[in-house]
Amino acid sequence: MMNQSQILAPDARAARHQVWDVFLRLFHWSLAASVTVALVTGFLLDASWVRLHLGAGILAVILVMARIVWGFAGPAYARFEQFLPRPGALRAYLREHLAGAPRRRHVGHNPLGALMVVALLLAVLGLGATGLAYLGGGLKTGPLATILPATQTGFWSETHEALAAIILGLIVLHLGGVIHESRRCGENLARAMVTGCKEARSGDLVAPHRPARPILAAAVVLALLASGGAAVVALSGRPLQDPPVAAAEFPAVYADECAACHMAYHPALRSASSWQALMARLDDHFGEDASLPDETGAEITAWLTANSAETVDNRPASLWRDLSPLPVVALPDTPQWQELHENVDPALFKRRAVYSRSNCAACHRDAESGWFSPFAISIPKENTQ
Repeated sequence: MMNQSQILAPDARAARHQVWDVFLRLFHWSLAASVTVALVTGFLLDASWVRLHLGAGILAVILVMARIVWGFAGPAYARFEQFLPRPGALRAYLREHLAGAPRRRHVGHNPLGALMVVALLLAVLGLGATGLAYLGGGLKTGPLATILPATQTGFWSETHEALAAIILGLIVLHLGGVIHESRRCGENLARAMVTGCKEARSGDLVAPHRPARPILAAAVVLALLASGGAAVVALSGRPLQDPPVAAAEFPAVYADECAACHMAYHPALRSASSWQALMARLDDHFGEDASLPDETGAEITAWLTANSAETVDNRPASLWRDLSPLPVVALPDTPQWQELHENVDPALFKRRAVYSRSNCAACHRDAESGWFSPFAISIPKENTQ
């Protein structure tokens, strides 16, 4: 590490330090904006905002990648070799800080600030990786769709949320540190990240000069983006394993006898045993007599069980794969459905355009396909006329 090569400015009372270059300033505020959007859409808004959430996450990861490259090719205060502290230097800084002893001012990142930078960069990369895994395993979209099984969706979702909470905590600590250091040193650190300059003071710890190599950095970033994009396209184009049967392939008898009364529920929404139990009790079909001729009922049952949740590798199927056959319950009465819709206003299901909790197709444009992708959610508006 190069912290030990920092030198003391003997007397710079009339000068100003140019600390943060243009890229670093643009990176800092762009990352702050993208992470804020990702956190708000992830924690506070519903699944219909997933496109904005995904876009903000992708932008944050690209920014961090560019920052890592700039950490090797940028000017002095941008370089990792300059500000990453050695364990001994970090311990000495903490002892001085806790003792309240006078310290020389770090013009760039102090040791704790440097650790915060590293922690935030790693957390954003981790958030992007787990988001990509959830996108692939849970939504069967993106380069990992054919690699990760839907049964791991819960792990990736929980890890993604945990990392988001960690980032939120790091942001709070970062803001607290900025306020504390601004008061302690008598300078506005947030303004310095706008102007790029800090007032020069006698005894400042400054970094030795390092020339920036913007052309090299841009070439490396473009190469990473091009190779990464090509890999994403190639992996995303591979055919999925065990997809749900397409709605166009539903047999006519199912549409004539079942979809005539309600939406055509995809067979992957129940286990085979649950379908068998449901079809065996059509004379009391959720309070209605939906009895069918034996031959017709047997044909529909065979098709439903042949394409049930056990045969499909996607998130909806994994949620209801272990649904107990008895008692036969409507999907909205299952814990899985209720957990998925816990943030939905109950009044939504009373709207004329929705009518019932069981009318999945009112909000999920791809309901009959068995995918239930958040990209296909469209909440109908209340018609007041």
